[in-house]
Amino acid sequence: MKLKMPKFNLNPVALILILLISSNHSFAQSFLKKHPSINPYSYEVVKEKAFDHAAVTSAHPLASMVGAAMMQDGGNAFDAAIATQFSLAVVFPGAGNIGGGGFMLARKANGELIGIDYREAAPKMANRDMYLDEKGNAIPGKSRDGSLASGIPGSVAGMISTHAYAKLPLAVLIEPAIEFAEFGYVITDKEAKGLNSEKSNFLKNSSSPSAFTQKEWKAGDTLFQPELAATLKRIQKSGLAGFYEGPTAEMIVKEMEHTAGIITKEDLKNYKPKFRKPLEFDYRGHHIISFAPPSSGGILIAQMMKMIAPFNVEKMGSNTDASVSLMVEAQRRAYADRAEHMGDPDYWKVPTKTLISDQYAADRMKDYQPGIAGNSKTTQAGQVHESEQTTHFSVIDADGNMVAITTTLNDTYGSKTIVAGAGFLLNNEMDDFSVKPGVPNMYGAIGGEANSIQPGKRMLSSMTPTLVTVNNKPYISIGTPGGTTIPNQVYEGLVNIIDYKMTLKEAIDAPRFHHQWIPDMIGVESDFPETTVNALKEKGYTITKRGRFGRMDGVQILKDGKRTAAGDKRGDDSVAGY
Repeated sequence: MKLKMPKFNLNPVALILILLISSNHSFAQSFLKKHPSINPYSYEVVKEKAFDHAAVTSAHPLASMVGAAMMQDGGNAFDAAIATQFSLAVVFPGAGNIGGGGFMLARKANGELIGIDYREAAPKMANRDMYLDEKGNAIPGKSRDGSLASGIPGSVAGMISTHAYAKLPLAVLIEPAIEFAEFGYVITDKEAKGLNSEKSNFLKNSSSPSAFTQKEWKAGDTLFQPELAATLKRIQKSGLAGFYEGPTAEMIVKEMEHTAGIITKEDLKNYKPKFRKPLEFDYRGHHIISFAPPSSGGILIAQMMKMIAPFNVEKMGSNTDASVSLMVEAQRRAYADRAEHMGDPDYWKVPTKTLISDQYAADRMKDYQPGIAGNSKTTQAGQVHESEQTTHFSVIDADGNMVAITTTLNDTYGSKTIVAGAGFLLNNEMDDFSVKPGVPNMYGAIGGEANSIQPGKRMLSSMTPTLVTVNNKPYISIGTPGGTTIPNQVYEGLVNIIDYKMTLKEAIDAPRFHHQWIPDMIGVESDFPETTVNALKEKGYTITKRGRFGRMDGVQILKDGKRTAAGDKRGDDSVAGY
């Protein structure tokens, strides 16, 4: 199915501006000239399609098309992922980024697993009480707005580390993003509304106006980002040093002055991605591969799927009161463990082996009573003894390499701070720490000592890039944005495919539910079955209807070898391939 975007035409002023820019750019639009089918001024959303060789799905049509083009040009899934990430930093500024961080999970065609943690880290001047007042109370908004809310960005370092597995030059992979920034792209109605709604916050939290604040936007306008283009060119020319040192680093540090930020040149220069061993488990003949701490997601989906494995979920039916109550009670127990036991493994001993064991899952469900709502006051973290803004994209190439990347600024548009002269947004990931034990973050998640603030430490994340194999062969790459709802979305999506035999698109579009221990309620999307809602209320559950959450994207290899890609109905997510 194709959802067509309006065909937009450039106005004369915009056309003149492009011609002026082109005359000063010796490699003007080298990528777009080579790929005339990729038109940043006229494009459409493709929600689902099967491809013979390779596929990518992401939050924006242009980024997906770029990823597919890189594979057609001789690159692999890693090339596609890098090019997609940099493109999203331009065409999807609410969550795509170079000022945030994320996780890259991959399985090479030979079976080798790779996990790159390029999560943001706390600056060296950070301390556990930095967001508290003199009475020890959390100061509202201090960990969310302005540059003080920013951790050290990791996205650029993460993509450069990923490049070790790619085939094409880094300069080639960054070029499409540069051209979208320099020559502009047409924005959608959703993008226009987002930029307009945050304009006052951009101006308040940034030291100077930016490309985002120059006007009141409407669908069909062309957004030019010359400062971001210049930043991307410095990365294109100098790699890591183009971002973490030199002019870009100086601009970041200078921006700190406006809202009392604490990131220094030393913080930037010393930032390093970390390689993490992916987390693996089995569920009904499927081998699940996900991300390990500081992501909580891999542990959570392992716990929840193991807790429900002894039950005949397929017979219960999708989104019935029986299946939802079972799956919610698994969510309740796993998220209680998240608050108590999970954090950055370099600073806290996370009992991963125990948490994802079959015996622990069985023990956690001993008090489960079908037909009766649980209670988060009595359900606490298990006893362990052992010696919503984000974006996701998935890629599977012709050789069977699978990549799943979830990357984020945390909140939509992050800290609302745009680095003057550099043109990109900073994250507000410091809010993902526990600013004080028992005080919820913006997503309502409770944390404790395991996730307290320390210099250099990486904040606990919900991002859950996930891969699936069957009989040791590549099968699915999947993930989603959505804050603390992310692990539950992936959990429900996989159950939809494995237990309910849904197609990838059906699984992604199905109505969602969410429970995270505290607050003790089930959030359901507005189109969730009313009969199930009423039955759950009768069992004693508190139900809250909410808007759509998440934008799941995935690629699946079918029995005939085709790569079917699906983009979530909830956004402008789009697929591409060849």
